[in-house]
Amino acid sequence: MNGEPYDVVIISDLHLGSEISRASEALELLQSVQFRRLILLGDIFCDLNFRRLKREHWEFLSHIRKLSNPKRKVDVVWVEGNHDYGLVDVLSHLVGVPAHREYAWESDGVRHLAIHGHQFDNFIIRNHLLLNGLASQVYLSIQKLNAKGRLAARMLDKLNTRWQRLTPKVAAGAMAYARVRGADCVYCGHTHEAVMRREGGVLYANAGAWTHRVPAYITIRKREVEIHEYVGRTGRGHSGPERREIAAAPAPVPDPAGLPLHAGYECIPG
Repeated sequence: MNGEPYDVVIISDLHLGSEISRASEALELLQSVQFRRLILLGDIFCDLNFRRLKREHWEFLSHIRKLSNPKRKVDVVWVEGNHDYGLVDVLSHLVGVPAHREYAWESDGVRHLAIHGHQFDNFIIRNHLLLNGLASQVYLSIQKLNAKGRLAARMLDKLNTRWQRLTPKVAAGAMAYARVRGADCVYCGHTHEAVMRREGGVLYANAGAWTHRVPAYITIRKREVEIHEYVGRTGRGHSGPERREIAAAPAPVPDPAGLPLHAGYECIPG
């Protein structure tokens, strides 16, 4: 591991327990870069069924527990996603990481806010019982078929994101919420699309997912925020603060009181 450590590394949507989770690559990343804070930005697990966890999934969790040891001097933060709902106490004991519905901090005069993003997805809010039941089982079954099944699952994931226009909806909702919270930068996951844009004085960055062919992650060093694609130890991660821009859809400004108590399945009120 060479170079100046990053202040923060953010990864999201690992979906441990899924056949298309790239847990091994995520572990490689965390072992190959230096950082002072790691933010696990939601949907670290696929669901509550730990029997689906494979060896590489447990190895990733083991490494997170090592990082959380105070002797390592690394601050590990877990922000709850919609797939993590119900796992707060379990994960906290399992890997020694505190859980948050959102996480805010200030560094170098910049106010940062990390929130998974499902709070701005009305479809998830209205259909969470279905999505965490039959639909999830069908999606997991497709992944188990064979290599083509996993490819089909990734294609379905992308089509679902585009059909619901999740990327602009989550971006618009997150930036509106960041303004209410007084944040300069807001970081999300959920959509599985790594994008970055600036609007109305707020920088929005999405960490993408570790279920795609080329996963992505966010780094913060002083005032510099970048999105990287991870292509393995033998390759080089591509980064760029404006790698892809998106058009934000209109969204209602959320309640200044903040997230509701059960934010895992409730939309921020308009």
